[in-house]
Amino acid sequence: MENEKDLILLVDDNPANLKIGKNVLSEKYAIATAPSADKMFSLLENNSPAIILLDVDMPEMNGYEAIKKLKSNQQTKDIPVIFLTARAESDDELAGLSLGAIDYITKPFQPPLLLKRIEVHLLVEAQRKTLEKQAVELKNYNDNLQEMVREKTQNVLDLQDTLLKTIAELVECRDDITGGHIERTQRGIKLLLEEIERSGLYTEETKDWNADLLLQSSQLHDVGKISIGDNILKKPGKLDEEEFREMKKHAGFGEKIIERIETLAKKSEFLQYAKIFAASHHEKWDGSGYPYGLKNNDIPLLGRIMAIADVYDALISVRPYKKAFTHEEAVRIITEGSGTQFDPILVEVFVRTAEHFKK
Repeated sequence: MENEKDLILLVDDNPANLKIGKNVLSEKYAIATAPSADKMFSLLENNSPAIILLDVDMPEMNGYEAIKKLKSNQQTKDIPVIFLTARAESDDELAGLSLGAIDYITKPFQPPLLLKRIEVHLLVEAQRKTLEKQAVELKNYNDNLQEMVREKTQNVLDLQDTLLKTIAELVECRDDITGGHIERTQRGIKLLLEEIERSGLYTEETKDWNADLLLQSSQLHDVGKISIGDNILKKPGKLDEEEFREMKKHAGFGEKIIERIETLAKKSEFLQYAKIFAASHHEKWDGSGYPYGLKNNDIPLLGRIMAIADVYDALISVRPYKKAFTHEEAVRIITEGSGTQFDPILVEVFVRTAEHFKK
């Protein structure tokens, strides 16, 4: 039926959590609940949920053991799993993501966040299925249908871009103080690339770059924030020293997440760009950045470009611990960082494009 609700399977050994979750979700979704992993597998014999919300800490069979069993079964391996946990340890989250979970939600539930996360993941899943269908169709085209292949390929690229934007929305949903950050940094990178080309700079490094793939991949530069706990991402104030050390791990987490994707798919130019953006956008020209403390030209050019676009947007945006700087203040701060935080040549490029950034 067209108006049939998606089925969400909520698995938790705490009856209160089952009741709260059902109350929050039942208006938009059909809800089935299970107090244990064994009961979940019984329900799956006759039901195919759109998403499983799976508690990590359960007796007899915990969430990690349960997801391994789910992923080993042909009938259940493709059902998206979101872990529910009271833990805030990033290593636990990374372990769960490595086992095939698509996200973590911390308890107690925040109803608007729970609903939004499920909505976004259902959209991601719909896009994934559409892409798979398009991929099957493409295999059936022959050399005499070149125009059709061109059109369908463009459709796939458009869908890929939509999927990336959805993932970016998920990251921003978790880090809700930076709404629009990913789109703005993408526009900033485009401005810098155009000026680099006009100025004849870094020609050897950029000669083989695919600008379209590069700009698409830049949307994943903060994907590692998926592995950072809500207690840090959503803290209504400045992070303390320990929290900042934890936040800095997102660059390395992002690199690992993309490497994980590379193990499941063929290596591609797109993923190579994405991995460089994720891993190097917080490195600094003088070697004081993270995660690797790279210095000068040892920092990939893509990371040096992203650093300027990323910092500019952070400066002009409101944060819980600071007001938004004016465009002129942001230009001054970036200029003062020439030779310490930023590549001096790229700072000159930025200054030449500053009015376009302002617009």
